Amino acid sequence: MKVTGWLGMVVRFVVSALVLLVVSWFLPGFRVAGFTGAIIGAVVIAVLGYLIESLMGGKVSPQSRGVIGFLTSAVVIYLAQYIIPSYLQVTILGALLAALVIGIIDAFVPTELR
Repeated sequence: MKVTGWLGMVVRFVVSALVLLVVSWFLPGFRVAGFTGAIIGAVVIAVLGYLIESLMGGKVSPQSRGVIGFLTSAVVIYLAQYIIPSYLQVTILGALLAALVIGIIDAFVPTELR
């Protein structure tokens, strides 16, 4: 079953928020203020990720996409705390660990609906 439109977007953000909550429960240096904070964090991280991806464009080589994608995710997570400081608090180590764990979770439970 393919979910599209607004419902698909809502489901994607809820799944992303749940992933942020799970990550915040067991990673040091990564704190999300409840489910509302996780939803807001998921939206901010998605917007920042889109902006950075738009700026990088197609200049990313397929050979280094994994490392660049990981580092970009860590930077996006770290920068998000400055936009929503009352909902998200992250250290540099927390951002790196969160990017790693979120990448692993996304490999098994993709947040992009297909």
